[in-house]
Amino acid sequence: MTAIGIDGVDDGRSGSLGYVVAACCVAALGGLLFGYDTAVISGAIGFLKDHFYLTPAAKGWAASSALVGCIIGVSIAGVLSDWLGRKKVLILSGLLFLISAIGTAVPELFAGLSHVHDTERILDAFITLRIVGGVGVGVASMTSPMYIAEISPARIRGRLVSINQFAIVFGMLVVYFVNYYIEGQGSLMWNLEYGWRYMFGSEAIPALFLLVAAMFVPESPRWLTKQGRADEALSILTHANGAEKAGSELQRIKTAIARESGSIVQLFKPGVRVVLIMGVALAILQQVTGINVILYYGPEIFKKTGIETNVALLWQALVGGVNLLFTVVAIWTVDKLGRKPLMTFGAAGMGVALFALGFAFFFQSAGAWALVFVVGFIACFAMSVGPVTWVILSEVFPNRIRGRAMSIATVCLWSANFLVSQTFPMMNENEWLTAQYHNGFPFWVYGVFCVVLVVVMLTIVPETKGKSLEEIEVMLGFESEPSE
Repeated sequence: MTAIGIDGVDDGRSGSLGYVVAACCVAALGGLLFGYDTAVISGAIGFLKDHFYLTPAAKGWAASSALVGCIIGVSIAGVLSDWLGRKKVLILSGLLFLISAIGTAVPELFAGLSHVHDTERILDAFITLRIVGGVGVGVASMTSPMYIAEISPARIRGRLVSINQFAIVFGMLVVYFVNYYIEGQGSLMWNLEYGWRYMFGSEAIPALFLLVAAMFVPESPRWLTKQGRADEALSILTHANGAEKAGSELQRIKTAIARESGSIVQLFKPGVRVVLIMGVALAILQQVTGINVILYYGPEIFKKTGIETNVALLWQALVGGVNLLFTVVAIWTVDKLGRKPLMTFGAAGMGVALFALGFAFFFQSAGAWALVFVVGFIACFAMSVGPVTWVILSEVFPNRIRGRAMSIATVCLWSANFLVSQTFPMMNENEWLTAQYHNGFPFWVYGVFCVVLVVVMLTIVPETKGKSLEEIEVMLGFESEPSE
């Protein structure tokens, strides 16, 4: 049976662009749900705090618990995708998203009917289902771009892989507007009891779409080849690349698979270890500069200026729009301006915005300035540190260990995300810190890490613009693999 029968202008030689784009867009739904699931908490966390009477630490746990699932998902995604195939793992992620969406909207169902009035048990069920959704995020964050890269013809692979990053940011923007719309449908009491449920439950719609649509996409040709199913791989490659190129592409895949060797021990050899430390440092610094504090707690930050909840949610939607716009700017400029300039100036701009935001709160004059500084921070992040970090990580590791090294860096990234998301409410709502610094302290902490990132970029990270992966290996002192 042919999956996704969108043949476009397939003439048997050039392949079908429609076939490939349709498959990639379905896979990118994993990215959209990644953004949707992680950002939905921004609109709901204030209502959750009052509904469940959360302490600052419990509030942080309610917001960051999904990230524990992300760490688990990232850790098992590679094994699962090699065992089950990319397609089945995409289906699995859709199922996890769907279960989480329904369960977090109605956690009483999963807490047991005899305990529907047990607030603590219901909260435990909610947290557990957030973790389930987080596993879906972690799995999708690895599998969606991997699938897109493996199904796409080389001539358009870069543009199609970038669809996934765009989908992540677009998913965040969509849920910010969904949160704003739902909050406006009722009173404060309605939102405390029902509004947050609809916010989480709304994720069921794209989750169901991914679950169903992923059943009709083709499997990755690379995975099929690795399983000894070369005929099936050739058929898919013919649809994607055309008959003239399918054979050579299949041979390239076979050659690449034959080269895969080595163990995780290779990551800790002297030369590789330095690059691994650099990659892990970039992954951690991407998070400890405070990006997900804005994405997850933005409305709560804005409400500290004295504005109403609906205005705070509208401001957050504006932040999401700026995030989307400047992510597109990054995609257009990263190969023109280079990695180092974008990362360095972007991190510097983020630091300036964060220090300014901290001082605005410190002098109790934030008001609309909070929006200005947050938008400035997001713009700088979206056009630099956000997407470009992933570009650098995908380039600096040697070919033979790139997958394993990327997995370690990604786990460290999600772990740092969890740490920041858990501790922000504890700093922002600490009575002593608030009395001394008026909510400015956390932003100064993140600003210091921006300075550290600038130093790292200037002193340690090389420029990789315009170089092939083999040339980058030579530049970093590794023995390059022979050209294909």
